[in-house]
Amino acid sequence: MTSLDITDLHYSYPDGHQALHGVNLSVSEGERVALLGPNGAGKTTLVLHLNGILPAPNMPGAQGSVTVGGLKADPRDRAALAEIRRRVGLVFQDPDDQLFLPTVREDVAFGPANLGLKGAELDARVDDALAWVGMTEVKDRAPHHLSLGQRRRVAVATVLAMDPQLLVLDEPSSNLDPQARRELAEILLNLPVTMLMVTHDLPYALQLCERSVILDEGRIAADGPTREILSDTALLAKHRLELPFGFTPLATTP
Repeated sequence: MTSLDITDLHYSYPDGHQALHGVNLSVSEGERVALLGPNGAGKTTLVLHLNGILPAPNMPGAQGSVTVGGLKADPRDRAALAEIRRRVGLVFQDPDDQLFLPTVREDVAFGPANLGLKGAELDARVDDALAWVGMTEVKDRAPHHLSLGQRRRVAVATVLAMDPQLLVLDEPSSNLDPQARRELAEILLNLPVTMLMVTHDLPYALQLCERSVILDEGRIAADGPTREILSDTALLAKHRLELPFGFTPLATTP
């Protein structure tokens, strides 16, 4: 089954800047895909279409379609858009953009409570989400008292509590120390969910995603196995992507 279908997606901002030029992308259920590209490539614009933050079709400067699990994102259909937003879990780079309530428990409960869950069912959803990310023991703590790595894991839990079909992560390894980076990778590898990960961290892409897509100047420039993509030095250089010094994809076990 296909979790995500993007077809001929164009988008221009009100100032006239065209950020996407006919993007086509399909992600199968259970796949983990890294979305790579330089700054200004259109990655954020693309991601914001996936749960309706930016409109897909039928708006000025936009054309094409975004379909999640067979349901098309249409800004005119509020019920469909609400379901799309449940199906697509977006984890922002800064966890403080998602954590705003007095306790971790309340933050993780916020989304499913707004879907109408309550009582034992809500408690179970919160407990399950926190267990997935190894944060059960902090559920009664204030999020701002946690480390960055812990807050990022809690941010993932707030999304998992919505039972998404597609998990979208924006630079999940950004600013994490080596231990927190490793712990998060172990969690993400074990999640039973389709994943699209936006990252500049190419070794992280190799570790977590069997497939990578390069987006540059609003167009898909490459799509293939991550190890092959990262082994093509000319391709990486053309799209302003660089591996860390001494890192060799062909000699690395993901």
